[in-house]
Formats: sequence, C-alpha cells, structure tokens
Amino acid sequence: MKTILHITSGDMAGASLAKSGVSGEVLVWHDILYDGPRRPGWPDEEILEARTRFLVETTAGGLTHDYVLATLHDQYAQLKTVVQPDSPYGQVVLWFDACLFDQSMLCHILSCLHLLGRKDVELLCIDTFAGIEPYNGLGQLSPEQLASCYPDRQPVTAEQFLFAEEVDRAFALQDREAFIQLAASKEAPLSWVPAAIQRWLAEEPDSVTGLGRLAQLALEAIRSGCDRPGKVFVFVAARETPPQYWGDITLWQKMNALAEQEPPLVRIQGPQARLPQWEGIADLKQFRIYPL
Repeated sequence: MKTILHITSGDMAGASLAKSGVSGEVLVWHDILYDGPRRPGWPDEEILEARTRFLVETTAGGLTHDYVLATLHDQYAQLKTVVQPDSPYGQVVLWFDACLFDQSMLCHILSCLHLLGRKDVELLCIDTFAGIEPYNGLGQLSPEQLASCYPDRQPVTAEQFLFAEEVDRAFALQDREAFIQLAASKEAPLSWVPAAIQRWLAEEPDSVTGLGRLAQLALEAIRSGCDRPGKVFVFVAARETPPQYWGDITLWQKMNALAEQEPPLVRIQGPQARLPQWEGIADLKQFRIYPL
C-alpha cells in the first residue's frame, strides 16, 4: 500500500507531525528560499553548490559544506520520487505557515511539483490557532493540535500552482517590481503571499539609516539596554508583526552585521568577535552587546 508524504518547513513541526498519529512519512525541507542565489525552476548542480555556500555562510560555519550539499540533494531526490511509477507515495500533503520563510518555501516546492507534473497535492496553511497568541507557526502546536488540523487540508488548484511559479520566480530573481505587484495583490490564489512579500520588502535598507526592519529593531533593543542576545530576541519578537519569519540564527546574523559595518553601531563582547550563528559554536550566555 502507498503512503502519504507530508512536507513541512521546521524540525519542531516535523517532529510533532511524526508523533501526531497522522499516517505517512514526514519530509522537513531545509533552505532559506526568500534569499540567496538561485534561478527559477528546478535547481541544477551549479545552483545547489551556490546555495550550499550561502547556507554555510548564513550559519557562519555551523553546518559543513558537505552536510548542506548532501541535505539539498537528498530532499530534491525525495521530491522526485513522487512522480516515479513505483513511488511509495499515494498522496502529497504540504504543511506550511503564513510567514515569509514558509511562503517562499511553499511556492518553491509547488513550483517544483508542477514542473514534475504532480498535480494531486493537498495543502494546509495554518495562520491561526485558537488559544495561542501570538501565533507564529506550526512549531507551537502539539502533535494532537496538528492532528486536529488535518481534516482542513484542501487540494492545490491549477491557479495556485501557476501563482506559486510566479512567486518563486520573483524570489529567485529578487525582482523588486514583481515583489511590489505581488504584495499589492488583493485576491492572490495563495492568500498569505502578499503579506509575506510586504515583510520581505521591509528588509530593504532604509534611505536614512541603511538598515532593514529586523536590523533596526535589533539596534533599538540594544540602545534601550538589552545587553544580552536573549533579551534582544524577546524585545524584537514583541515588536515584530506575527507571523514571525526569522529565528535566532537570522537575528544573530543581523547583530553581527551591526558590529562589523563601518562605522560599527554596536560592540560585541564575548569569547569570540561574533555571536554564534549556530548552536554549539559558543555559549550565548557569555556574550554582551553594547551600543556605540
């Protein structure tokens, strides 16, 4: 008998989904598809290599080149199996959030599935859950809560596939004019995309400060007296509009950039010159950040 392939975006959500009692196999997709080098469509070896370098840099060496490249190869290879004659998967179900991180990934995966010719796909995009406030994503849900959402899945329409290709192309090319048009869309086939793109446009450098929204919030936190990474995270998260697309890796990267620009806007004091952009590199409790 064939099984179900569930595709989602986060390790926490994937682990909960695997424990939810919903039958099938879980594939957690790993990439940051709103940014970095790529081209529209299925990635070739050159693009996979470029994305590997980008992700290694994003984690500041927390993940090795070989590990990242193998992960990218494996997930695209598994996606390809859904159209093979002897595919073990009878159904494909996508579980995603409404945030920028997930919507860019969702559109890329839909674009890839469309290129493969797999049209019978179901989607769950959970943008709110009763009793959880603020709600940022699937990682907040227990296995039982995830299972309760499963009956709400909907088939992906032909219009949604085509729209996803349009969105994926805009992210692949970082096409600002396309972003502006998509962000203004009033009746988008994937209704969460316009707000996600609006949030990405907010990361463009401000004409006065030269900072995007996330870096500006981090600087505000440090100038207000938040001298530890955890305190900065709490300050910024409280002022971000849900759903939050970023995690600690992205925020530490922005704070490192504040310390490394010329002239620097903050000073990082700790066992090394930069905040660790991946767990295990250094103990965050040993770091302090001061405004300059």
